[in-house]
Amino acid sequence: MSERTRPRRAETRQRVLDAAFEVFAERGIAATSLSEVAAAAGLTKGAVYSNFASKDDLVLALMEKHAAQRIDAALSAFNDGATIAVDRHGTDQAIADMAGALVAGMRADAAWHRLLAEFFAMANHDPVRREALRDRRREVREAITRVIVGVADRLGFELPLPAAEFAVVLLALSNGLAVESQIDPEAVPDNLLARVLTLIAGDAVAVVRSATLGATTPKTTGG
Repeated sequence: MSERTRPRRAETRQRVLDAAFEVFAERGIAATSLSEVAAAAGLTKGAVYSNFASKDDLVLALMEKHAAQRIDAALSAFNDGATIAVDRHGTDQAIADMAGALVAGMRADAAWHRLLAEFFAMANHDPVRREALRDRRREVREAITRVIVGVADRLGFELPLPAAEFAVVLLALSNGLAVESQIDPEAVPDNLLARVLTLIAGDAVAVVRSATLGATTPKTTGG
């Protein structure tokens, strides 16, 4: 007779996160209790509290998970689309691949952006919540900064502004375009983010392209 085992802590945590996203997306953060999240996850309220100290803690954990997924998707697109045999269009294409992954996530994340906007509004009137949100967003930006540095190193170009500031720009652009896309999808072409990022990094891309062409163009000898 097999003995029933409790779900592992990591499994329980994931079940809570998945259920929380579904319930928050349907009812909103403010209107949802942790008891409702627990019921949706098929767990006790105690199981939720054993993983998350509060509803705010749960929301912030969702943010961290979501950011990690977006970063992984963009990095995967970069690795798949630019195996870094940077040909004359390779750098542009690598940027486009990363931006494309971000846009794909943006298009699929309508519910997520509503939750982010709601929590931001809640934090705006609560200093403790605002500080917690600020700290978590700093962690997200630091993770994105590390990815940007790695991508620039692999492509062999110097960023047109500090990597940390580039991370802020990338977040602001992707989040802002997501909002505009939800309001009017036709106003935000799929390649808009890629075009903007290429413009921002234009000089650096030109340097890489020039160096690459110089290395691959056969030299001629005078005679």
